[in-house]
This record gives sequence, structure tokens and C-alpha cells, in this order.
Amino acid sequence: MELAVYKINGDVTSKKVSLSDDIFAITPNDHAIWLDVKQYLANQRQGTHKAKEKSEVSGSTRKIKRQKGTGTARAGSIKSPLFPGGARIFGPRVRDYNFKLNKKLKKLARKSALSYKLKDDQITIIEDFTFETPKTKNFTELLKNFQLTGKKTLLVLSKFEENVYLSSRNLKRVRVVSASDLNTYEILDATRLLITEGSVREIEKIHQN
Repeated sequence: MELAVYKINGDVTSKKVSLSDDIFAITPNDHAIWLDVKQYLANQRQGTHKAKEKSEVSGSTRKIKRQKGTGTARAGSIKSPLFPGGARIFGPRVRDYNFKLNKKLKKLARKSALSYKLKDDQITIIEDFTFETPKTKNFTELLKNFQLTGKKTLLVLSKFEENVYLSSRNLKRVRVVSASDLNTYEILDATRLLITEGSVREIEKIHQN
């Protein structure tokens, strides 16, 4: 499929870019997408939650009352989870939520996400560009030129451009990534994908079977 190439001022050029059907027009695999998004979100979790269990709570281990004859239930420790200030039963522990996925499955998930975006006409190809200095105003104008102000936008560059990244950093709902850092979650989360000419080839090179 061919898409027109736009200048960063919003004007269409005479150039067209051909997108590989093997990457941008496959039959999407929803289960692969689900697994990849699940892994991405799991990897964002710190896993530093912690509650004290019985062996960790400070307090006397003395038996607090005699076993029988009190008319109430037996109680052997003030640290019991049944008492105020006591431990927590099966409380959360520090853990790592990360899990691994096969590289081919992750590629399939990204290709599926890109195919959904192209099918929904949510991909725009723009010329390669950079900013001479990092200015939020420059990036704001770029968004305005494509009617994307306030919308979730993902800009994909062929390589890391510091000035472009710094220009976008103060803007909410905007992400700038290089083609090598593209992930399924951010593709699906964006309302519009702005992909530079150079990054199209990088994406195709990375996702070749």
C-alpha cells in the first residue's frame, strides 16, 4: 500500500511511500497483542509493595492469657492478625512481575498493531526532520499543522533526535520514540502515528521474518 508523504508544515508532497503488506497489512493476531501489552504493563510495575507478616511484626511473644477458662477464643500472641496492630495474613511481598515472551511473538504483536492502525487510517508519513534547538513551540506547531493538538500522538523517528525529543517532553499525550523502541502498547494507545520516511524502512528491517 502507498501513502502520501507530508511536510512538517502539513502540506502534502509529490512523494509516496510504499508500505510492506507483510508488516502493515497482515491479519492481526489479537492474542499476540494481548500477551505483548500484558508484558509491557507488567514490566512497568515496581513490585515494591510489602506488608508485615507474623514473624516480622514487633511485639512480645508471651502468651497473652491462659488457654482455658476465659470464655473467649484461645490466643497465643499479641502479633496475631486478629488483633489491632497485628500482622497481615498472606500480605503482599516484594516481587518482580516481569515475564518473558518469544521475540517472534512480540514482532507479530507489533505488526498486528500497525496493521490495525493502517486499516483505521491512523498512520501519517512525514518527511525526515530535526529541530535546530529544543523548543516546545516547534513541536506544538507541528501538532497544530496535523490537527493533533491535545490528541494522543506517537512520533516514530528512524533514530534518536535529542532536540525533537526535548521539544516534546513538556507536552502531555505525546510520545517520541525511535523505530527500534517501538512497542505494541504505545502503537495502540496513540490516536495518530506520525512516522518519518526513514523510520518506515527501519521498521521493515526490524520486523522482517
